[in-house]
Parts: sequence; C-alpha cells; structure tokens
Amino acid sequence: MKFQRLSDFAAKAISTVFFIGYLPLVPGTFGSIAGVGLFYLLKGATGVTYILFIVGIIALGLITSGRTEKLLNKKDPGCIVIDEVAGMLIALSFMPYDLRIVFLAFLIFRILDTLKPFPAAGLQNRPGAAGVMGDDLVAGIYTNIVLQIILKLAY
Repeated sequence: MKFQRLSDFAAKAISTVFFIGYLPLVPGTFGSIAGVGLFYLLKGATGVTYILFIVGIIALGLITSGRTEKLLNKKDPGCIVIDEVAGMLIALSFMPYDLRIVFLAFLIFRILDTLKPFPAAGLQNRPGAAGVMGDDLVAGIYTNIVLQIILKLAY
C-alpha cells in the first residue's frame, strides 16, 4: 500500500511538473513558462539530446497524466501541465535562443493551445493520457511550423 501511495504521489508530482500546475489562475501558462525554462536549461544540448529530452518528457507525460486523471477523477484537469511543457519544447525545437523568438513561440503556443485547431480538439476528447497530451503536442508542432515560416521570411 505504501508503494501505491508513493507511485501515486510521483505521478502527480511529474504530471503537475512538481506541483507548478497547482499555482492559481492559469496553470497552463505556468506550465508553458516551465517549458521555456527547460528550453534555456538545454541551451548547450545537441539536437539529438534535445529531441531525446522531448521524447522523455512526452513519455513521462503519457505514463503519469492518465494516472493523475484517474486519481483526481477528472478529465484533463488543469493542474496537469506536463503537456504544456512538452508542447513548448516542441514549439521551440531548432529555434535560436533569441528572446523575441521565445516570446513569440510562447504567445503563438498559448493561442493555439486555447483555439485547438484540427486535429487538436479531437485529440483532446480521447480518453486518458492521449487526450491530455495530444492537443498540446499538436499546438507545439503548429507553433514550430509557424515560427519556421516566420524565420524563413524574416531572413
């Protein structure tokens, strides 16, 4: 029984990004900010290391978010923010460490995460971890595409 409680605690801690998701008002925004923070912590990482880190975050999100949903007995509770972290890291993949780009990525990601363009809305309706993570991964991919286009047009 103790192991069960410990693993439940670990799932909540990871899926809420060490309880950042419990900050009041806009937990998704705080999760996105945490993603930006990780982006800067990974500044010296190679492309392969960065991608492996994202894959690890996504895997942790898939493992823990569905469990946290069950523990809280709520579909995609706002306190789960590992999905926003993963989405922001995808949005910032292969981007320069330029504050303007990071701010633009944050803004576009938050807008797309709110609007849920196809297929994000459908993915969000899926049960369990796929529903929690899917829409934010799509928002991250779309944000990255928009930023790549902006960078190509600007330079």
